[in-house]
Amino acid sequence: MTDPSTTPVRVRFAPSPTGALHVGGARTALFTWLFAHGEAKRAGRDGTFVLRIEDTDRNRLVPGATEAIFDVLAWFGLTWQEGPDVGGPHGPYVQSERADLYREHAEGLIAAGHAYRCFCTPERLAEVRREQEARKEPTGYDRRCRGLAGEEVAARLAAGERSVVRFAMPLDGETRFVDLIRGEIVYQNATLEDLVLLKGDGFPTYHLANVVDDHLMAITHITRGPEWIPSAPLHVRLYDAFGWAMPVLAHMPLILAPGGGKLSKRHGATAMEEFRSQGYLPEALANYLVLLGWSFDATTELFSREDLLEKFSLERVSASPATFDYAKLRWFNKQYINHVLGLDDLTARVVPFLAAAGLVDPAAADAGHPDFARLRPAVALLKDRIETLDEAPELLGYFLRDEADPYDPTLLIPKKLGLEETLDALLAVERTLEEVDLGDEAATEARFRALADELGLKPGQLFMPIRVAVTGRTQTAGLFETMRVIGRERCLGRVAAAAGVLRRHGDEALSADD
Repeated sequence: MTDPSTTPVRVRFAPSPTGALHVGGARTALFTWLFAHGEAKRAGRDGTFVLRIEDTDRNRLVPGATEAIFDVLAWFGLTWQEGPDVGGPHGPYVQSERADLYREHAEGLIAAGHAYRCFCTPERLAEVRREQEARKEPTGYDRRCRGLAGEEVAARLAAGERSVVRFAMPLDGETRFVDLIRGEIVYQNATLEDLVLLKGDGFPTYHLANVVDDHLMAITHITRGPEWIPSAPLHVRLYDAFGWAMPVLAHMPLILAPGGGKLSKRHGATAMEEFRSQGYLPEALANYLVLLGWSFDATTELFSREDLLEKFSLERVSASPATFDYAKLRWFNKQYINHVLGLDDLTARVVPFLAAAGLVDPAAADAGHPDFARLRPAVALLKDRIETLDEAPELLGYFLRDEADPYDPTLLIPKKLGLEETLDALLAVERTLEEVDLGDEAATEARFRALADELGLKPGQLFMPIRVAVTGRTQTAGLFETMRVIGRERCLGRVAAAAGVLRRHGDEALSADD
């Protein structure tokens, strides 16, 4: 007999292509992947991660959603060894391509007395529900068709009457199962419904399809969201009815919105693609999501993917709900941008956001591209200010354009200084720029401090118009670091342009007075 402690681990992630992949599903996929490639491997049990597409809800399918799931999972760093796009020994891995299997197994359940045909119409079911609610009774199917004779069933089917297949739950006793995270869970059978296994269109419900597929794909551990706990008794009974061994169950903790309740779009991004487009790093997002329900100790927060493969275990996942904190996620993202990614890597990752804003060539992610060489020092200077990559165009734009950002001419004029004095100062700055080496920031600063003395100005009164002239902003990184990155020629052009702006502003003011 095979020792279960040495049996290879096979797990699956089975999303439905009915919309975008949300963070709850992504966290389940992450936990599942880490269990297969980390915990199982450490135990010598060779883990396999299977991707299965559950597309039997035909009314809610979204075109392109399957491809989007592939794309976002790959971006998230989760690879699968078997799946629709890579194949495998247990395919097909798309449920709509396995419909004959489900119908065959449903008929087997009927023949064995574990399931039955139900001919109740949606209108009758709605009326039953209304009556139950009026009597303040629990709502659910009243099992009207459970006792139909075989001859009547055959006659109604022959007449073309539409039907579904329902599972015949035991009417008394208990259904027990052990959840790896929550321990033993017990349901009284009298409180459970005869749920639908096969719909009128011939497609299975989740209940039948996932049980059949998990068995035929040799899945050893089922990891899924907490919303499936109430369905687990039916799945346990289905495994028993088929005579199959039940995989290990592990239902993930719920993810709550800030302040409690269900996480939804009104709280902020919830779909993985939204976080991607907002410039969150997949490494930072994974690090944050893994801590929504799992911890290694009371203090450690930053985990590389390698750390997680060494340390993650399902046994340390908590059953308690976790609260999604957007501010904490931004903190993680900033930590990774500032302290984890190398400069070349970070530079390449901001390129798509800058390219979308028309600031660099999309090919600039290649370190050999001229835009990369121009961008890299700007990223080095401002990376400690970047929290999400979508901020890069706003923060880095004036380094990449030929001109400074547009600005109000009055910003050039510092406090306690007039227009003419400021214009004289800018002309002196232009002359001084011809002689300084911007690559030597300390010497440049010393020379401009000396220039302030020569002009009878405080350093701040000189530095502010320079800053506005070369960047278009009143707040930037260190002025002389910024000028070094912008470069002498562009600084000269921008200071000259600022002098022209100031002259025109003076002329307009005089015209207004006249």
